[in-house]
Amino acid sequence: MEKVICVYSSSSNRIGEAYFAVAAKLGQEIARRGDTLLFGGGVVGLMGSTAKAVHRSGGKVVGVIPRALNLPGIVYETCDELIVTEGLRERKAVMDERSDAFVALPGGYGTLEEILEIITLKQLKYHTKPIVIINAFGFYDGLLNQFDRMIRAEFASPACCSLYHVADTVEDTLAYLDAYRPQEIGNKWD
Repeated sequence: MEKVICVYSSSSNRIGEAYFAVAAKLGQEIARRGDTLLFGGGVVGLMGSTAKAVHRSGGKVVGVIPRALNLPGIVYETCDELIVTEGLRERKAVMDERSDAFVALPGGYGTLEEILEIITLKQLKYHTKPIVIINAFGFYDGLLNQFDRMIRAEFASPACCSLYHVADTVEDTLAYLDAYRPQEIGNKWD
């Protein structure tokens, strides 16, 4: 069944080439499977790399970009559908609503903010969709260590680990999405 896969990722062109290769592979595989990429609408960084790979492989790309970033050289103008929002909060709401799954490639502050919010929304039972963090080259090791620290110190329940899946590869990411079945998540306050 075709899925709309929301991908959060970097908008920096200065990062290492190996990260671009992972983003391109993810885009290629999304298209090969007949899924749709939904992303932040940028042509730069891993965002652009993923979208271009989807198009090169014959897939569909939906971009959601705030009006302030809808600028030549920033926006991926060849999106099959481009949704322009007034701001970032509206952008995230559209992305959340239209997506069947969420995947985080390596990224900066914006990517962290997006993935943490979507995990929190799942924890609070606003959705039951799959979430994958692609830990390419150990990029998210520090964040994952912080998650473990929060659980050990009882700021979060051990059950929170079931809110997301950590993948090292694109293949693992897609296998998880294929096998995913929503689970009952315990009460946040237990």
